[in-house]
Parts: sequence; structure tokens; C-alpha cells
Amino acid sequence: MHTILTTALALLFIKTIVSLALDWINLRHVRKNAGTIPESFRDFMDDATYAKSVSYTEARTRFGMLSEIFDAVLLAVVLIIGLLPWLYEGFAGMLGDGVWGQGLVLIAILFVLGLPGLPFDWWSTFRLEARFGFNKSTLKLWITDKIKGSCIGLAIGLPLLALLLWLVDALGANWWLWGYAVFFVFQLFMVVAYPMYIMPLFNKLEPLEEGELKTRLFALADRTGFKAQTILVMDGSKRSGHSNAFFAGFGRFRRIVLFDTLIEQMNTTEIEAVLAHEIGHYKLGHIPKMIVLSAVSTFIMFATLGWLTHADWFLSAFYFDPVTVQRLVPVFLLVSLLGGLIGFWFGPLSSRLSRKHEYEADAFARRAMEGPDALVAALRKLHKENLSNLTPHPLYSAFHYSHPTLPEREGALRHVED
Repeated sequence: MHTILTTALALLFIKTIVSLALDWINLRHVRKNAGTIPESFRDFMDDATYAKSVSYTEARTRFGMLSEIFDAVLLAVVLIIGLLPWLYEGFAGMLGDGVWGQGLVLIAILFVLGLPGLPFDWWSTFRLEARFGFNKSTLKLWITDKIKGSCIGLAIGLPLLALLLWLVDALGANWWLWGYAVFFVFQLFMVVAYPMYIMPLFNKLEPLEEGELKTRLFALADRTGFKAQTILVMDGSKRSGHSNAFFAGFGRFRRIVLFDTLIEQMNTTEIEAVLAHEIGHYKLGHIPKMIVLSAVSTFIMFATLGWLTHADWFLSAFYFDPVTVQRLVPVFLLVSLLGGLIGFWFGPLSSRLSRKHEYEADAFARRAMEGPDALVAALRKLHKENLSNLTPHPLYSAFHYSHPTLPEREGALRHVED
């Protein structure tokens, strides 16, 4: 076995063991705190709901561990038996070596590799989520979503891949610089296009109806300098009982989206606090900062692709013939599958930055609402209604949590200085 392949398998093993260890530590920590509701939670959560949130966390963790093991074993088998070059040669023989054919080859291979994960997705939706009352989807809707997603991925991904492959042929060794520029512009375009054109293919997005809630939310937007054109309500309840709110787009294309479940679960003041938090992300420049971070990571990815497309040893290590293959497709495929083995270790840094932004947006909302009470009440309802884990292990949350825990957020809101 080639040294590079052996190294990749070793990294896969280490990453899987560490990830499972974090899950196990978190699971034991949750069970340790399962007997009695912590004192700080008693004023907003009853015994039955707390016990249900613990059960939900346990079920999701066990399911996640099983999925982690399955994915690791599947990837190891795919690499060891040389399935990737076999699939590549088979699809390339049918679709050809042109830029469009090779783009289809990559999409076809990724589609095949995604098929074994479908039963896990189905089980998560129709067994695990349904068991705790969250699933509102139907089998027909689930299948329709998969078909729509595949068609959209093909319609958007194929022209982009064909353009990148053409750049390789046209520009030679420096193709990756232009490829990076094209891909980054595409990312910026999707930040705008996704909420405007793709999300409506899956969910209804309608302007918030007239009434007290709309009046107060637009008044909030005006006094915080947001100048909102519209606030949209998404019919998230047709798939899930989970509630959320999010900010999408930038500039004059920005949109605030509220789940209909959020509106059903909260009162007007609490929704106002949630909107203030989302406005905080915009006013504090979190979106441009994340775009810059994305630009850096994308540059590193394309520099890596540019380097590896000229590395015969890399392709040979995974049983590809560097003489006969169109190099970008196998390299892109391998980087996509193996990138997580490196990216996993940078998770805590990404999570830490995200949590910093959440603290800042919370502080902005506290000032906009002239106190912490409204946002604290909203956060408590979000955690209660979503059965969130209220007592995660600190090490686990450092690796995986993009948001601070509820006690951390409450503590910061209660003690932050204006």
C-alpha cells in the first residue's frame, strides 16, 4: 500500500476516534446531569421537558456516532479497494474526456458516493425527529426535495465545473489562480441568488403580514439603522417543528427570514429581540468578515488543487493512472473526500470565531432592546422548543458549537457593559 494512502487512512482513523471520543464525553456529561434540572433552568423548563431534551440529545448523539463510524468505514473501503478510479474510468468511458463530459463524471461519482447515506438521512427524519415530534415532512416531500436538490446541483454545478476544466486546458499551470477568481465570484453570486431564487423552490417566503408585529419590527429596523425593505416568513413548519431565524444576502439584497414556527412560539417582544440579534450581525460587519475568511480558505483550496494536479505521486497513491486521467476531476474528488481529515482540526477555531460573533450580536440586541430580558426570554424559548442540549461538555462545545451555550449567553447578556 502506498505511503500516502496509508497516511490518509491513519488520519481518517485518528479523526474518527477523536470525534467519537468527544461524542462519548459529551454523552456521559449529559447523562451525569440528567437526574435533576439545574437550578438556573427551573424557572423556564419543567421536569418532563428537561428529561425529553436529555433523551433527544442522547438519541442524536448515538445516531451521530453510528453515522460517523459508517462514513469512516465506507471511505476507508472506497480508498483501499480503488473504487474511485474504477468509477472514474467507467463514467469517463460513457461520458467522454471533454469539459462537459468530465464535469458530469465528477457529479456522477459524487452522486453514487452519496447514495449509501440516504438511509441514514431517512432514519434521521422519519424515525429520530419524528420520535420527538419534530418531523412534519412526508415521504413524498422528502423525495421531492432530494430530486430538486440534485437537479439544482446539476444545473449550477455542471457549467461551473466545465468552466474550471476549460481553464485547466487553456491556462496550464496557472489555471488555479483564475479558477479561484471564478469560484469566489460564484460564491458571492450565490450569497445573493440562494435566498432570492433557490430557497423559494423549497419553501414559501412571504412578507410578514400587516399588524403590530410588523409595525414593531420595522420600527426596530429604523432605529437601529437597518432600513429593512422586507421581512420574510418561511413555512418551515411543513418540514420540521424546529424554529429559527436567519440573515441572508448583503447590500440591497439583504433579507431577514423568520420561521413561521418562531412566530407561533414567541411573543412580539421576544421576536423583536431575535430580529435585533440578526440585525446586529449585519451592523457589526460579520458577513463581510466571514466572506473574507471564505476567500482565504478558498484560495488555499485552489492553491492545493493547483499543486496536486501536477503531482503524479498523489494520483498514483489512490490507484489513478496519471497518464490517462483528466487530472482535475480525480484531484477535486480526492480533495473533497479527504479535506475533512484536515479541516476537522480547525473546527475549534471556526467555532470560536462564530461564538464571538454571537456574543457581539447579543450585546447589540441588548442595547437595541434596552436590556437583556427580552433576548434572554427568546433564547430560553428557542432552547426549550428545540430541545437543545443545555449541559454540553465544554470540550465538545468548543469543537462543535457555533453558538455559545444558553448559560454562557445569559451570563454575558446579564453582565455586558454598554
